[in-house]
Amino acid sequence: MRKILRGMTDTMNAVKPPRMTALRELHEAETGPFSILIGTILSARTKDEATTKAVKILFSKYKNPKELANAKVKDVEKIIKSIGFYHVKSKRIIEVAKIIHTKYKDKVPNNLDTLVELPGVGRKTANCVLVYAFEKPAIPVDIHVHRISNRLGLVNTKSPEDTEQELIKKIPKKYWIDINDTFVMYGQNICKPVSPMCDVCKIKKRCKLYKTKNVSL
Repeated sequence: MRKILRGMTDTMNAVKPPRMTALRELHEAETGPFSILIGTILSARTKDEATTKAVKILFSKYKNPKELANAKVKDVEKIIKSIGFYHVKSKRIIEVAKIIHTKYKDKVPNNLDTLVELPGVGRKTANCVLVYAFEKPAIPVDIHVHRISNRLGLVNTKSPEDTEQELIKKIPKKYWIDINDTFVMYGQNICKPVSPMCDVCKIKKRCKLYKTKNVSL
């Protein structure tokens, strides 16, 4: 796994160093677990640029769980209207804020089982919070991690949920924290769903998709 992660990073830096993912930006900015939780919920089916912009504006107005919990849905909608499914997500993040404020005294839970009990929080979102908010080993699997893991032959799975379980079995825990961030950037910039940039990829000899193209190895 170390060689795969390094190969991805070297490839991206050789082409053009990519911008950080939205969640990595939140982590680097030390915005705190609550903003990362809300940012992860908002990021579903949304481009990173839109997520980053919306989260910054949202938390410039609502600075903690209590303030967001007391926000009006229509006011939140105006702020995050560039986000996919913003009507649903506005209600959801207010609901989550209320739970974090009242049940958990403004502290975001730092374990998977408790996080997935929150409205709209599945395993991927919960694992993102563990990795980006608490730096705890976990493997958040989105479409990029799922696609690339299958292309590289790390797994042979049909769903992100199955991919997570297989990666947990096969990948040493010391690499878990780096998988999501690196794979997502690689999936956005190099190993795209359509027309992946195989010509520049430094790990293509590991890739099942590349081999099926009958390219000379």
